[in-house]
Amino acid sequence: MSGQKKFGAFDGVFTPSILTILGVIMYLRMGWVVGNAGLWGTLIIVVIAHIISFSTGLSISSIATDKKVGAGGVYYVLSRSLGLPIWGAIGLTLFVGTALSISLYLVGFSESFNSYLGLNTGVNGLRSTGSLFLLLLTVIAFISTSVAIKTQFIILAAIILSLVSIFGGGGGPAADAVPAFGGEGVASLETVFAIFFPAVTGFTAGIAMSGDLKDPKKDLPLGTIAAISVGLVVYIALTFFISAKVEQDRLLTDYNILTEIAYFGPAVIAGVWGATLSSAIGGILGGPRILQAMSL
Repeated sequence: MSGQKKFGAFDGVFTPSILTILGVIMYLRMGWVVGNAGLWGTLIIVVIAHIISFSTGLSISSIATDKKVGAGGVYYVLSRSLGLPIWGAIGLTLFVGTALSISLYLVGFSESFNSYLGLNTGVNGLRSTGSLFLLLLTVIAFISTSVAIKTQFIILAAIILSLVSIFGGGGGPAADAVPAFGGEGVASLETVFAIFFPAVTGFTAGIAMSGDLKDPKKDLPLGTIAAISVGLVVYIALTFFISAKVEQDRLLTDYNILTEIAYFGPAVIAGVWGATLSSAIGGILGGPRILQAMSL
């Protein structure tokens, strides 16, 4: 382990965090969120969710700058702060949550991948595609953590290009503006918040790399807060853009709306695939590190 390559705030914390934050929910459900909650309802949801993530990020940063941080990410920080008796319960819960998050990202990827290529979009089709790419990502993670991190740089470039394509498209203003709040016949704000909130928890992917950082005391706070801040700006900008460009009825029924309104649709598809796969590989890298920390 002594010869293992160490990473900095950008490649070790910011990159995996922002790739998970700007992931499957942004691409496949953000339009649905705006359609159900309305413009101001969505802004309220985005702000409240980020207040929670900022508070958590600041707490992690405070602990990281006050204590020695080792491998295990959130588990290591919490277990050293809350005491020995609940180490195992925290570790198992975080490991199961991280492991299950991989399935969320792979299902989102499979839904987009199979639909775009005209493959089977039924349950068995999604299972087959998800299992195949899970095996591929696991092989990449086994080869080298460094290779996985370098792969994420390519994916980050794809996400940036997809966002440029989205904001560069859309045409003129929508014929019927999205209302301030959702109105009748749509999901409640509580339901929409529950769907959206996992999008802002992605910063834990960077914290999970704590044992692979050059200087955790510096890299964790800088990378974590930067990722949350960039995510907040992107989601607020998307909320205003979508509400101005697309009618509410279309937002409620079309999960691929960002691809359709983009200046260059394939760039958004590349962003969807890249974001979901990078989030999945972040879980594959982070989960075993939690188990490793529990055994130390």
